[in-house]
Amino acid sequence: MAISGRLVFLAAAGTVAVLLFPGSTAIWLWLLLLTAAVAADLLAAAPPGALLLARAEPAGVRLGETAEVELTITNTGPRMLRGSFRDGWQPSAGALNPVQRLQIPGRETRRFTVTLTPERRGELDSKTVAVRSFGPLGLAARQQTLPCPAKLRVLPPFHAKAHLPSKLRRLRELDGNASVQLRGAGTEFDSLRDYVRGDDVRSIDWRATARRRDTVVRTWRPERDRRVILALDTSRTSAARIGEEPRLDTGIEAALLLAMLAHGGADRVDFLAFDRRIRARVRSAGKGNLLHQLVTAMAPLEAELIEADFSLVPGAVQSVSAHRSLVVLITALDSGAIEEGLLPVLPQLLDKHVVVIASVRDPELEDLRRHRDTATEAFRAAAAERALLDRAAVTAQLRSMGAEVVDETPHELPPRLADLYLRLKATGRL
Repeated sequence: MAISGRLVFLAAAGTVAVLLFPGSTAIWLWLLLLTAAVAADLLAAAPPGALLLARAEPAGVRLGETAEVELTITNTGPRMLRGSFRDGWQPSAGALNPVQRLQIPGRETRRFTVTLTPERRGELDSKTVAVRSFGPLGLAARQQTLPCPAKLRVLPPFHAKAHLPSKLRRLRELDGNASVQLRGAGTEFDSLRDYVRGDDVRSIDWRATARRRDTVVRTWRPERDRRVILALDTSRTSAARIGEEPRLDTGIEAALLLAMLAHGGADRVDFLAFDRRIRARVRSAGKGNLLHQLVTAMAPLEAELIEADFSLVPGAVQSVSAHRSLVVLITALDSGAIEEGLLPVLPQLLDKHVVVIASVRDPELEDLRRHRDTATEAFRAAAAERALLDRAAVTAQLRSMGAEVVDETPHELPPRLADLYLRLKATGRL
């Protein structure tokens, strides 16, 4: 049961009667009158249990956009139901109008729209709808919570998509540039030409030589449909909040931009998210729109407060492709996690693949390092300097082993990672 402000007002108005006719008799008479009115109102109210609820929610919505969830309510009882309902979405769903008034005649159906503006990525749900049915006097209401489950998948916003057109133009320029076609490099046949001194004799095409009666060699170019494998770390280090978003969300933005750029360059793109186990996977052989598959797989990812098991990565990469590929590992450059987890398994990846380590750097470290006016600021500057030196040492160690490293701030990481991919393409390493 729920009471309305009207009942509170009537109870307060009863103080006037008590002041005019002081004594316990006036108090009890007024309370008895209010109780009788409330009981009559509740008996006249339509039962909320007579309602049938159904939903029609969108399949997904990007973070920052607005979604509308349609709620259909059918009154199966004979009496008019007057009251309100509250849709049970969690606060991060950003429901603009979760409470709405009801007035449904008996045996009729009404549709209501709840507008959501989600505030975080992931799976949002509403399990119940609370309904209040008031009587004709509007003093009290019957209240019941009815089950009506609904889910809404909030997809990554992909703000880095703004960089995609310029990167694709650069990629097309590289594809049309003759310098990409390196003589004697790659495995994709390009053309035939006359032999000149210094050419590899293994490139001689003996059949064409016999036809022309002159020595002819094959020229090769790097393969255009190479494989790009994106591995996103979802362990405890990805939970750190850098700038306005968690490190995991920045990694998702970088992975999406690189995936769509590589897909535009006719490369095959595979994605996996891991910590102690594989959390999500998208295969290049899958049917359908690649972007839709990626954002659908990435949407429910959350940072797990456990250490990453980097020994999973070589096996996962091997299961995707045994051939030379570009492996992009998006993780944190924390010295402890890298030294104990990644460095022991990195040689296995470098033996067969081109490996890129991408990480988000906190821009606040640079600000803290510059301010040393007080003792507190001096200590903070020293800690920031130590953190930056550790990152530089880890980066140098990774590069000395043969890996490429991209260590940038949240806004710069996606385009810088895409630029590195273009450089690898331009130099024929892919």
